Amino acid sequence: MPLRYENIVGWLLRRPLPWLADGRTGGWTLCMISREHSLTCNSSRRIFILGPSHHVPLSRCALSSVDIYRTPLYDLRIDQKSNHKDEFTIIPVLVGALSESKEQEFGKLFSKYLADPSNLFVVSSDFCHWGQRFRYSYYDESQGEIYRSIEHLDKMGMSIIEQLDPVSFSNYLKKYHNTICGRHPIGVLLNAITELQKNGMNMSFSFLNYAQSSQCRNWQDSSVSYAAGALTVH
Repeated sequence: MPLRYENIVGWLLRRPLPWLADGRTGGWTLCMISREHSLTCNSSRRIFILGPSHHVPLSRCALSSVDIYRTPLYDLRIDQKSNHKDEFTIIPVLVGALSESKEQEFGKLFSKYLADPSNLFVVSSDFCHWGQRFRYSYYDESQGEIYRSIEHLDKMGMSIIEQLDPVSFSNYLKKYHNTICGRHPIGVLLNAITELQKNGMNMSFSFLNYAQSSQCRNWQDSSVSYAAGALTVH
């Protein structure tokens, strides 16, 4: 199943000045507005792309069996342990509806690749999908306008991600049920970071940009949120 170009956005990590970015998986304009704040790639030779499974029920992670992904820009070679020194390769990973223990398991598995400066990680996700068509209409009256409530909700989650705390992020999702489509890929990456921190790696994270597709003001409106952030290894 080819990965569309607009889906190759989101969390990005590179070394020695790693960047971790979160973008979105839909419409082009806001996708690029969010992504341009953080997408940087100089020396990485292998790109791990972690994305949510929207159409296939999975309880684990799945790899692709194809050799090439075609995009509007050029073909991307999938890493099948071949030796292509003059080009970078990708490893697309479809992340299923993982339990917390599975997020920890896969986080530990990916941590050794995350620590490799020749690897780059992209984790694809949107933030809140709000409105009747998404069957989600959380609203905090104390925030005023609906779009302000959505922003407050998203930024609560973003603040927890900045703390690099997978347990608190999981608890946040249980409490508010925010419709973050890449919550499991994010959980895997947070657990990978936690594993590296246990081994003494010092990291910090901050979000750089936040946007909404529209400003919801009544119950008939809908919107999707996007964000971009950066992780630095000190």
